[in-house]
Amino acid sequence: MNRYCVLADRETAVDLQAYLNRAKRLDQEGMVRLRAFGDVLAAYVAPIFAGTLMESGPTVLGLRTSELAEPAELDAVVPISAVLERLARLLSDDSTKEFRLELPDSQRAVWAGISPPRVGWEQSGTINENRLTQMARDGIEEVRSSLPESVGGPIAARIRGEIWGRGIDLESRVPMGAAFVAAGLGFLTENEEVGLFHTAGWIRLSSEHGHVVAREATRY
Repeated sequence: MNRYCVLADRETAVDLQAYLNRAKRLDQEGMVRLRAFGDVLAAYVAPIFAGTLMESGPTVLGLRTSELAEPAELDAVVPISAVLERLARLLSDDSTKEFRLELPDSQRAVWAGISPPRVGWEQSGTINENRLTQMARDGIEEVRSSLPESVGGPIAARIRGEIWGRGIDLESRVPMGAAFVAAGLGFLTENEEVGLFHTAGWIRLSSEHGHVVAREATRY
């Protein structure tokens, strides 16, 4: 497989840079999985994820796609910071015509082995942006108020997992963490009706700007 891809144009490179900057703000040490089989690059990030298979917290993936100038075969997990450094170099030269994104060696990430279904999704309705934004704010406040400074790492991870894994309602089965990720990655536009999709125990929120995928909530 390739260790590089060629983005369609400067606008595409700027868009990917903005997306990854948002993802890095949510997880300073975050990784991105870049996958391409053809002329579309899929960039997966995981602002919320369980650190081990034994943890009960949710794993919530963000996905945004980019157009490529030429077909590529690519599947790499690399630090977000490394991709941002390379994008910054590409964009620093106004005369750049080919936006060839060279990648470092692929690494491992706990969440990268999670593969949501690619087919079988059925739309079950929409959720208004206002509600998702409010759910994200409520979750942030609950996490803040539930984590005194003295709380240690494992306990803090469990508390965050409980909050972000809780469903916003029984009908949609959307975990609160999905609302947080949609807002944090800049996927929500004011008053937009965000598509809600389900398949085989998974939910997907799809807006004009990207997708959020997570397991259905089982606690409310």
